[in-house]
Amino acid sequence: MGGSGLASAAQAFDAIAGDFDARFVPWRSVEAQRRAVRRALAAAFPAGSRLIEIGGGTGEDALWLADRGYEVLLTDASPAMVAAASAKSGNRVRTAVVSAENFPGLAEQLRDEAPFDGACSVFAALNCVSDLRPFASGLARMLRPGAPVLLVLFGTCCPADIVVECVRGRPRNALRRFRRGDVPARLGGRNFTVRYHRQADLRRMLSPWFHLQTHEGVGVFVPPSAAEPWISSHPRLLRVLEAMDKLAARPLAMFGDHVLYRFVRTGAEA
Repeated sequence: MGGSGLASAAQAFDAIAGDFDARFVPWRSVEAQRRAVRRALAAAFPAGSRLIEIGGGTGEDALWLADRGYEVLLTDASPAMVAAASAKSGNRVRTAVVSAENFPGLAEQLRDEAPFDGACSVFAALNCVSDLRPFASGLARMLRPGAPVLLVLFGTCCPADIVVECVRGRPRNALRRFRRGDVPARLGGRNFTVRYHRQADLRRMLSPWFHLQTHEGVGVFVPPSAAEPWISSHPRLLRVLEAMDKLAARPLAMFGDHVLYRFVRTGAEA
């Protein structure tokens, strides 16, 4: 998916920006998965770190980080999403309308600033990008050596997603994560494509600037948002599934609805 594909994704998220928070934030499955990601963010980045968020959307996680003393530059390809984040954050979060593919340009704009201490991308923003090499080279220019990078992408083999899609009568969707290449998607009445990145592909595209340290599953037992609103009406069950996730995150990482990859910036020149 080239520039036109990303533009299509940005248009799709523009179309739902106005009701994005109302649609997703109250869902308990999203809350549970977000708690797991935020524990990892807090563990990875020392207090006071300067961070770049990729695909930050309406700013929920950037604001969470800012409230805990982090300095955050939120980036997103969707102007409407960035506008929503700016309206919510006031002056607490810095924002920029920029796609991941255009990170080399962002690096050029910020060339006179001190390097950032880390970066994160929460909940599959980078699945809207087919070729991550331009993104990786641009990000590398903005980070200090040793900086942690936490990337949360869709898992490529999620049993919970298969079950939910079959129960909902959408068996074709149940197998979509096994597909290679760009996969059609639709949101807000707009068509775009996503790509389900395999770990080996991520390591290849982010090399030599980033080295993979660990990975863990997010939503191994906690179901994907496709299970909403049903799962939110069963909070006790969800609490049990969330507890099971804490135990299964490392050993069953490959089966997560999302997978959280922890890379570190190497000393390779970008």
